Amino acid sequence: MIEIGKYNTLIILRDTKVGLFLGNPEQDPEGIHDILLPNKYVPNEFEIGEELVVFVYLDHEQRPVATTLEPYILLNEFALLRVNYINQVGAFMDWGMEKDILVPFKEQARPMEKGKRYLVYLYMDEKTKRLVASSKTNQFLNNDNLTVEKDEEVDLIVSHITEIGINVIINEQHKGLLYKDEVYDDAIRTGDRMRGYIKNIRPDNKIDVALQIQGYQSIEPNAEKILDELRANRGFLRLNDNSHPEDIKTVLKMSKKTFKKAIGALYKEKLIEIKEDGIYLVKEN
Repeated sequence: MIEIGKYNTLIILRDTKVGLFLGNPEQDPEGIHDILLPNKYVPNEFEIGEELVVFVYLDHEQRPVATTLEPYILLNEFALLRVNYINQVGAFMDWGMEKDILVPFKEQARPMEKGKRYLVYLYMDEKTKRLVASSKTNQFLNNDNLTVEKDEEVDLIVSHITEIGINVIINEQHKGLLYKDEVYDDAIRTGDRMRGYIKNIRPDNKIDVALQIQGYQSIEPNAEKILDELRANRGFLRLNDNSHPEDIKTVLKMSKKTFKKAIGALYKEKLIEIKEDGIYLVKEN
């Protein structure tokens, strides 16, 4: 079955004046759902019967059509897109296709402005069967039935930033929160993608996330980061247990609590010396 809004691996069935017709003979032997790959997207070299990976969407007449263009967003996924123009029906965003994708006014979390970027979700309208986007992203997230567990590594998308912290989308399915005091990168913006970990799942299924593994497991990568900084600074850092948290954040982009755990592990392994003026790298063999 050919899926609209997604990549499909199809067979080249025939070459015509307008382009190649593609299909899936096993699932559709009568060719009822064969679709056109217009000439402008036809590869320089091809053979009948060859497989071709294409993106399938709807043209201006709402007919399924194939393209080798790569969209910025797929069906049932999130992405940060730019508004190209606005008219009486809504905002139209650049999603990498020739025809911009519509965000109806009723699907805008706040009025969109031309030239600005917004995080949106691509879905198929049940009534019109058209691909449309929405910036009201929460309606497409579900924390009732969770598919993640504590300490699991997950994909995160920054949804929006508040005074409390950073709201994130987990694995394109769930809502989560990353507290600001655990983030030491001021450059994080809406739409950014990163890896993270499930820190805590509350009784009401609200999820707290972190960018580092919690507890003992998180010491090793942070300890290695401190070693790298020591090596890059001739074996000395003007930081120790008594340093101000902001100084640690500026130099190492980590919290004081994480820093103390890491240098404790390094000291235990006799890799550093901790003195009043800072930490020293023990001479490496």
